[in-house]
Amino acid sequence: MRSTTIRKSPLYKFIQEEENRQKSNLELIASENFISSEVRNLCASVLTHKYAEGYPGKRYYGGCQYIDEVERYTQDLAKKLFHAEYANVQPHSGSNANLAVLHAFLQANDVILGMDLSHGGHLTHGAAVSFSGKFYDAHFYGVDKKTEYLDYDIIRNIAKKVRPKIIIAGASSYPRIIDFASFRDIADEVGALLFVDMAHIAGLVAVGLHPSPLPHAHVVSTTTHKTLRGPRGGMILVGKDMPNIFNITTKSGRIKNISELLNNSVIPGVQGGPLMHIIAAKGKSFEEALQDSFVTYQQNVLRNSKRLAKALHEKHGVRIITGGTDNHIVLADISDFGITGKKAEILLDQAGLTVNKNMIPFDKQGPLVTSGIRLGTPAVTTRGMKEEDMDFIADCIGRILCEKEKAVKDVAEEVFQFVQRYPLFYSDEVVR
Repeated sequence: MRSTTIRKSPLYKFIQEEENRQKSNLELIASENFISSEVRNLCASVLTHKYAEGYPGKRYYGGCQYIDEVERYTQDLAKKLFHAEYANVQPHSGSNANLAVLHAFLQANDVILGMDLSHGGHLTHGAAVSFSGKFYDAHFYGVDKKTEYLDYDIIRNIAKKVRPKIIIAGASSYPRIIDFASFRDIADEVGALLFVDMAHIAGLVAVGLHPSPLPHAHVVSTTTHKTLRGPRGGMILVGKDMPNIFNITTKSGRIKNISELLNNSVIPGVQGGPLMHIIAAKGKSFEEALQDSFVTYQQNVLRNSKRLAKALHEKHGVRIITGGTDNHIVLADISDFGITGKKAEILLDQAGLTVNKNMIPFDKQGPLVTSGIRLGTPAVTTRGMKEEDMDFIADCIGRILCEKEKAVKDVAEEVFQFVQRYPLFYSDEVVR
């Protein structure tokens, strides 16, 4: 197809408008980031033409000799990055990775224990509207009402009561360190497997700014975007001490180790052909994550989130859930400003600040309205913004919360002028 034909399509116009939005707005959604030009180019490479169902050396299609090398190389990089024994880089998304893990170890209606969605968990950790809540008997733990931290004694008591087959640790909006060792102790006490979904914190884990779950969890999943700053996709990992800890006897009497079980659960269990162009892009992002510059980047992500939380609270009176953050997430209770999360999301977007409405623990509003907003610093840090810039961002948010519609026009102009100092090019120039 000729490029001139492509440019006549309305799709080109929509994509150009979205690129302009990304360049001119402050991207503060905690689960989003900007990838390097090399990663983006691999997402559009000729590897998208190839069917490659199966695994390296065991494909259902011919012509996979180079495809095998791409996948093996990406697997090896993932293992090196996270000190893993096993890596499956085929899941199309974090949700697919979680589906594959649960499918590998559970039968229908088995008991699972995960973090309550309204307290910061994830849909795939047992929510009623998700496959995880429909296929399995889901029970939940949450945070302490007073401290808003996880209370591991309470989690232990819940686990002893419901006797789950799998305990899921991990969150989508919990701003504090998760104690994976305590979770493993609880799992061992009740005879459960520990499954950690580290999607949000994977980049921090990779550089040692958050404790790694791999020495403790039987199996770990993650997305490859968010703090890891790769293409949209998922991955399953197993730590070096885990593969031979237990075996599973199948209905046919065969003994499978955890690696074989997980491989079969991904394909043919829940997926077909892998997205080889995305797997190659994952590999490139892992190369980038193994560089010293990625450590500096993650340090800046953490500094920026702490500064943003502090500025919002101290300068603008915003109540920050748990009183601060240990990761890239800042969860804010904005109910004292007489505005819902839904309304704040709309007004902030009009002012050039992209956030998402988010439930806070014990929220009196529903998930489509909410009393809070979730902020994150990975994307603005990728653009090169530092701690002092978080004060400006906090000021913009504070003005919108206080003045509402009256402040939108002025804040929008200030944000537009501000982002000109940090141009968003899709190149390594901005991948700091």
